[in-house]
Amino acid sequence: MAEYQENKESLQESLQLIVELLDKHELVENLVHKQEQDGPKQELVESIVHRQNIALLQKKLESLHPADVAYILEALPLEKRLYVWDLVKADRDGEILLEVSDAVRQTLIADMDSDELLAAAEQLDTDELADLAPDLPKDVLQELLDSLDTQNRERLQSALSYPEDTVGARMDFDIVTIREDISLEVALRYLRRIGQLPDHTDKLFVVDRHDILRGVLPLKRLVVKDLELGVKDVMADDAVVFHPEDMADEAAKAFERYDLVTAPVVDENNKLVGRLTVDTVMDYIREEAESDMLSLAGLREEEDLFSSVWTSVQNRWTWLAINLVTALVASRVIGLFEGSIEKVVALAALMPIVAGIGGNSGNQTTTMIVRGIALGQISGVNMQSLIKKEIGVSIINGLIWGSVLGLIAYSLYGNTILSVVMTAAMTLNLLLAAIVGVTIPIVMSKFGRDPAVGSSVLLTAMTDSGGFFIFLGLATIFLT
Repeated sequence: MAEYQENKESLQESLQLIVELLDKHELVENLVHKQEQDGPKQELVESIVHRQNIALLQKKLESLHPADVAYILEALPLEKRLYVWDLVKADRDGEILLEVSDAVRQTLIADMDSDELLAAAEQLDTDELADLAPDLPKDVLQELLDSLDTQNRERLQSALSYPEDTVGARMDFDIVTIREDISLEVALRYLRRIGQLPDHTDKLFVVDRHDILRGVLPLKRLVVKDLELGVKDVMADDAVVFHPEDMADEAAKAFERYDLVTAPVVDENNKLVGRLTVDTVMDYIREEAESDMLSLAGLREEEDLFSSVWTSVQNRWTWLAINLVTALVASRVIGLFEGSIEKVVALAALMPIVAGIGGNSGNQTTTMIVRGIALGQISGVNMQSLIKKEIGVSIINGLIWGSVLGLIAYSLYGNTILSVVMTAAMTLNLLLAAIVGVTIPIVMSKFGRDPAVGSSVLLTAMTDSGGFFIFLGLATIFLT
């Protein structure tokens, strides 16, 4: 944790230094332009200043990891971002494009010509190309495919043929295979001859002459077992295996459940076609977490911090429009009871409390349900028990906190009936929030929609309108 914090601070310092160098460069150039000097002398001064700043910026950029350069690019306004991007060495373009967010990647790609894009793409492995390819212009992608050898072209086309949320779209083709009919000593000599293993290699994949997966040989077994033993005697034949059509979220759960570092990916004939690695899984989990956060905020997609005003408006308008509709519905519910509010002014002060607490309680329920759906813990078998449990929680909370608010209402207004109405309305609205909080995400998931998208908006609409209707309805019956 201390190391992470230290790295984070260092990254912030790097960003600050880059910004200071950019500002200094702009300031000096402006001052030079304003000076009344003859043309050649002014041009010489500008050239020296320009080279000095470029040298400092390039030196700093070269010392940073591609992920850190990506972070800095994301934190800069568009004009400065493109200036820094031009200073990045061409042989690092591909790595950095993979690290930046999708929205920022589009701005960088738009600033590159076809030759630059092709050169950047050619630096990457096939599985990395699969991540970058959807953002490339069609003509560049076709040129790239034409430049690959037959095997890599087929691999890339295969990866692109799978939906983004499947294992096939995220598998890695950089694998090490051995045969089961050799000894551990021969396998070890083979690894030494290779010289360098792919990243995150914790096991070797055991295949026959037709690349049919027979098992896996963990490296730790290769190190500690007698080298005279055969691979077949030591390998594990019950490895966790995935297929290209498997969903990435299910694979991510399996990686977490079984503490996997890598896992083989096989086709319908059990032929080894690739592997899935923990870094790819972590990237997927991060992307999904960010997507859920954006969805909860009502954003349709990832947004560049420095995108144009119109682009941001287009990204944000959908749920604002839905919120407007739900707010109008809630206002009309209140309008139905204008007469009651005029007679008992205290209702206007108390009704937001009922709606607000109902919304908070419902969001707690929805959060638990969405989490349960994501972890695969909710099914038809336990649905009835789950609903009963949430109803029980809501009734107890409603009676406890409704009574507290009832006492507060009595102390403020001295009206016993108002106090009872407050308690009853709170209990009923929390009951409504529990039922809606369970139902909305489950129904959305049933129809193939992401339960995290819009659940809170729909829930708030129901608890606001329902809370106002219950509270004002009870008040109208018993107080007017």
